[in-house]
Amino acid sequence: MLEHGGGILRAAEQYGIAVENWLDLSTGLNPQGWPVPPISPRSWQRLPEQDDGLEQAAADYYGSPLLLPVAGSQPAIQLLPTLRPPCRVGMLPLCYAEHPWHWEQHGHQLSRHAPEDIEAAVDTLDVLLLCHPNNPTGTTFSHAQLQDWRTRLASRGGWLIIDEAFMDATPQHSLLSDVGLPGLIVLRSVGKFFGLAGARVGFVFAWPALLQQLAEAIGPWSINGPAREVVKLALQDSSWQQAMREQLAADSQRLQQLLNRHWLAPAGGSCLFQWLQGAHCPALFDFLASQGILVRQFADGPSLRFGLPPDEAGWQRLETALSQWEKP
Repeated sequence: MLEHGGGILRAAEQYGIAVENWLDLSTGLNPQGWPVPPISPRSWQRLPEQDDGLEQAAADYYGSPLLLPVAGSQPAIQLLPTLRPPCRVGMLPLCYAEHPWHWEQHGHQLSRHAPEDIEAAVDTLDVLLLCHPNNPTGTTFSHAQLQDWRTRLASRGGWLIIDEAFMDATPQHSLLSDVGLPGLIVLRSVGKFFGLAGARVGFVFAWPALLQQLAEAIGPWSINGPAREVVKLALQDSSWQQAMREQLAADSQRLQQLLNRHWLAPAGGSCLFQWLQGAHCPALFDFLASQGILVRQFADGPSLRFGLPPDEAGWQRLETALSQWEKP
């Protein structure tokens, strides 16, 4: 399996620091996640049912009924490459690693393109897959640019796949309003913004025939009953969502400013993380880990992704550690 953030148990063993003494900034999840209420016994005792209101809550929240609930984005990431014969697939040089892994595993020809090079390359591709904003660089594209690429791909039967896992904090930049147009596939997840990664719930948005293919491949009861109940309630909580968007914007700016004060200017970021790039990153990762602070390390680059601290104590702990860091 590929490596992901959140490996606290392994870090605790490697650095000899007890699990409860770590500050985990490695996942990019909202540390102030949606407050989960008690779950009804019915959710545990019956098979999940599609008429429980989850699909309607998702359609209302995302603004499109052309959706399929899935167990996080992962099933779609693994299955989409199986729905096309081997073809030419373009992605950014650094992106969520599960995407390139599964397209290559199914015989597709993968090419990597810097953001400024996609325009020249798109007519050579059958599929363009972008995380938007990109994980971990935070790269974004204009709506007009993405729609132009979708139109050109769709004219040849191609796809534009947009993974919007980090889009909830800035929904005005989403492509969900265009779902239903030929060739457009959008992936969403409640793991990041809502902080409900353990629920394993996501949604695929696309044209009906593709959603039917995915549904048949996944099979029944892909999302357990308690998760369906929790996510339905979270999607309906518009007051919490608005307040959280404002808080995350402020916290992201605070993290950016903190890093800048210590001569660690981010090369990119989003409302849920900041991204550093440079030769000093491996040493900084090791130093922070020795202080019980875990960030996400990427070998390509090299680079680091910093998530948001969960509370004031976490902010002060990160500030103290960075003040002790001596950049090589």
